[in-house]
Amino acid sequence: MEILKKISKDKLIIMVTHNPDLAEKYSSRIIKILDGKITDDSNPYEKKEEEKEDRTSNKNAKVSMSFFTALSLSLNNLMTKKGRTFLTAFAGSIGIIGIALILSLSSGMQTYINRVEEDTLSSYPITVQEETIDMASMMTSLMGETEETEPEEGKVYSRNIVNDMLSTISTKVQSNNLEEFKKYLDDENSEIRNYVNAIQYSYNLDLNIYKENEDNFVQVNPSQIFSKLGMENMENMMIAETDVWQELLDNEELLQSQYDVLAGKWPEAYNEVVLIVEENNQILDYTLYALGLLDQDELEEKYEKILDGEEVEDEEQKVYTYEELLNTKFKILLNTDYYEKAGDIWLDKSEDKEYIKEKLEAADEIEIVGIIRPSEGTVATAMSGTVGYLSKLKEYVINAINDSEIVKEQKGNEEINVFTGAEFPEDTDEPFDFSSLTDEQRMYLASLSQEEMAELMQQYTENAGATYEGNLEKMGVVDLASPSSISIYPKDFEAKDMIGTSIENYNQKQREEGKEENVITYTDLVGTMMSSVSTIIDAISYVLIAFVAISLVVS
Repeated sequence: MEILKKISKDKLIIMVTHNPDLAEKYSSRIIKILDGKITDDSNPYEKKEEEKEDRTSNKNAKVSMSFFTALSLSLNNLMTKKGRTFLTAFAGSIGIIGIALILSLSSGMQTYINRVEEDTLSSYPITVQEETIDMASMMTSLMGETEETEPEEGKVYSRNIVNDMLSTISTKVQSNNLEEFKKYLDDENSEIRNYVNAIQYSYNLDLNIYKENEDNFVQVNPSQIFSKLGMENMENMMIAETDVWQELLDNEELLQSQYDVLAGKWPEAYNEVVLIVEENNQILDYTLYALGLLDQDELEEKYEKILDGEEVEDEEQKVYTYEELLNTKFKILLNTDYYEKAGDIWLDKSEDKEYIKEKLEAADEIEIVGIIRPSEGTVATAMSGTVGYLSKLKEYVINAINDSEIVKEQKGNEEINVFTGAEFPEDTDEPFDFSSLTDEQRMYLASLSQEEMAELMQQYTENAGATYEGNLEKMGVVDLASPSSISIYPKDFEAKDMIGTSIENYNQKQREEGKEENVITYTDLVGTMMSSVSTIIDAISYVLIAFVAISLVVS
């Protein structure tokens, strides 16, 4: 006999034996086992009926544990294994913090890239001109394959491209129907509007703006500085840089993200403008001269001294308060304001200083209402060191010109030149025929002084080859529905590609409708730069994704 286990608590003795007599003598219950299976039990256990029913009814019941019990067991498990718990928490925190840092870096980098794209593209729009050259086709033609020949020693050979160049230019110059394209852009359902920050329409129109200084007025736009210095050719070459008045983009949200208002406010009305200073609150002295804030006559004197070889001292830096610059006022003249009716013709009075002064005294005022500066961190801005005006000013001038008396008179009779009272000549190269004047016109000439007559005769001579369209252009007549160029500002590089796709879809539709004249050819100033920047952005994104993946594995 062998005693395997004794449990004193229950006073139970378990005995294992191979002697049946001994088991019968001392045991109260005998269980026979053969090969690990129970073959006989002297006192089998029988389940009570109630217990059977209870277990049957609860056999499908869901086992549950209260939250506090689970929490207690978990805490107890953690506390009994403090070392392993600490190491697990430390390793997990490293992974989580790493992931958070990488995601924040990725998000910040992408935000910065988006800002750079938006700022850059606000300076380099997609431009559509009335007449344009497909530069891509031209460059492809000019850079075509040439015959490879083995040169002889001591000889130089010409490579003929002039004929190809002239042929390419003559065939690739295309006219764009901007009136029809403007309708497409202005359509609220146009797909291209989803990808643009702003669309700017330009017209063949000069804003004639003056500033009053002491007893006279100085023209500040178009800029007259180079003309005063006798450098008209330089002014023609640098027309985009010499004019300091520029139109603001029609996207207030974009402008406010790029500029901070230092004083005053953003313009709201057509006759309100803002002065744009550089990052360190500086403004070019050229701009100050162009705006009439510095004396242009003094600049002319300095230039003459330089030409004579005299030494010119550097001027002291000018300092202005915000209050001195705010509320600076200018005057604007319409192109039609330069003409005065005399009898049945209109005289050009642009050289008559007294007449111009009278017109300016009654002209509309334009006021600087705000001073703005590029925001810190802005990579590129649409403008800097200029005066910014709203498109409302341009629209106001166009509408006022179209409503003027001289324009209405010219449009009312397309055959008669309002500057001579005679019919437009069929041959514009022939000199003016004074015999074509009416008796009334001759009587009017006889009533003039010798000086006035000479002025009028000169006007007749200058208008010898005039045309109806030329007269309207001279008066500044512009149709708002037909711009001379369109600038499209994409939201980002991806949007720029989508704009190109939208224009191609527009062109395809025009071709399908048989309207080849409406097909648009445009100039993309940042097209070459696009591919390089996009590649860099993609590479950075892939690197960040790899960092995140590694952090996840480590975690």
